[in-house]
Parts: sequence; C-alpha cells; structure tokens
Amino acid sequence: MATFQQKKVKTKSGKEYTLQHPGVRNVTKITDRVKNKHGIPSDERLAEEMLQHVIVEPKMRLDDFESYMEMTEIVGKAFAFITGQDNEPVDDAEDN
Repeated sequence: MATFQQKKVKTKSGKEYTLQHPGVRNVTKITDRVKNKHGIPSDERLAEEMLQHVIVEPKMRLDDFESYMEMTEIVGKAFAFITGQDNEPVDDAEDN
C-alpha cells in the first residue's frame, strides 16, 4: 500500500500550502489529462488538477487566486512535487 506523502511549501508572497502526493497511478492519469489533443500541456488543466488532487490546504479553486504569479508558483511547486522534480524533503502523512 502506498504512503501518501505530504509537504508544506511557502510561496514568495509568504503564503503556506500543504501538498499531498496522490500516488503514482494518479500522477500518470493527471499527466495524461492535462494534455490537449496535440500532447501539449494546458496551463488551465494543470492548475485545476493540482488544485483538485495535490494542493490540500488551503482548498482553493482557480478563481480564488488574486494573483496569476501566486497561482503559477504554487501549481509549479505542486507539479514538481508529484513528479519528483523538487529537491526538498517530504513528511510522511499521518493517519487521518
């Protein structure tokens, strides 16, 4: 059984978010869903997937952001986290 790791991250603006890895199978599904018919990732789809499946605290929607830069920064951090492209350590999720 997979352990869903969590990680707390801060953006440049100082806002704190909690990310949770959705599992390898779900990551592959997400990376498939964010692509358009030509195989090019869609920024909007990527943001929606990260907000729905990876960014667990605070729970937000795309329309909740006041700053495009804030949204792209946290979405980028979330995607790097689930794809193993970040270098920061993660915390094991506690049993909830």
